[in-house]
Amino acid sequence: MGWLCGVQNQRRYLGKLEMKNIKITFVLAALVFILFAFQKDDLTEAQLGEKLFFDPILSAENSISCASCHKPEFAFADSSAFSFGFHGELAERNTPSVMNMLARPYFFYDGRAATLEEQIFHPIRNPKEMNLSIPEAIKRLNNNDLYKKYFKKVYRHKPDSIHLGKAIAAYIRTLESDGSAPADLYLNGKDRQAMSAAQIRGRFIFMKKGKCFDCHFSPDFTGDEFRNIGTYDGVKYKDTGRFALTKDSTDLGKFKTPSLRNVALTAPYMHNGMFRTLEEVVEYYDNPSKFVANPINLDTLLQKPLGLTKEEKGDLRAFLMALSDEKGVK
Repeated sequence: MGWLCGVQNQRRYLGKLEMKNIKITFVLAALVFILFAFQKDDLTEAQLGEKLFFDPILSAENSISCASCHKPEFAFADSSAFSFGFHGELAERNTPSVMNMLARPYFFYDGRAATLEEQIFHPIRNPKEMNLSIPEAIKRLNNNDLYKKYFKKVYRHKPDSIHLGKAIAAYIRTLESDGSAPADLYLNGKDRQAMSAAQIRGRFIFMKKGKCFDCHFSPDFTGDEFRNIGTYDGVKYKDTGRFALTKDSTDLGKFKTPSLRNVALTAPYMHNGMFRTLEEVVEYYDNPSKFVANPINLDTLLQKPLGLTKEEKGDLRAFLMALSDEKGVK
């Protein structure tokens, strides 16, 4: 009988051990499920905006997203002079980068949008771009179970135009340069070897003889001003820029000064994409009259040639290359 009691005790022990293991396994499985569910559903406003930014659901035929023109590999600009929109339509102006928008006081080359939230809707409803009415966009989002869930999670509200603008704007505000550009590392004293001798010389050209700093003077290398750099003559170059909005003759040919951060990644250049390379841009600023013979309302800064030497032009281009950061190439 002793051996039988021993077997029974062993079975009871093994049974308890098995139940304990089952409980542990169940608890672990529950924890994994909870963690997975938390990670899946813990969506931030910016993450919702990112989903929308890359989703063609906001275009007429579900074929174009914000990222179709604002491409991450080109610092969220485009590599074409004019982006292709709905049914292959060409945009009216070159696609600018949407990086470093956090501190901007207005948007678009002519400044027609006062906030990022307002800016969001222009390309969606533009017939040459995404060609979708905002009411239709909201209807689509409300008919999409995932987006209904996402908006409920983030805003405790069903999809609507206010929160659509907020979400995409929140994502764009995360696209700030990260301080990894050689110019940042050098000028902030983190790495005195980050810039080459040519780039250091180029910075002095940028600040003085090149007159670049007169317009590109903030931490984001823009003055957020409207300037006429000579790309309007009323004949070949007919885009009136800010004038179309204000009807003020002093605004003829003026366009918003862009940030120069990641400028080496955002070719082609100017509002009309007229230059393919930084070399051409530097040549233009050295003497605009060689490119546009009779510009109207040209800024006083450019009314005389800069007189840069070949070496100075090369150094200036080298400095502009030093403004590219790691976030711009992701």
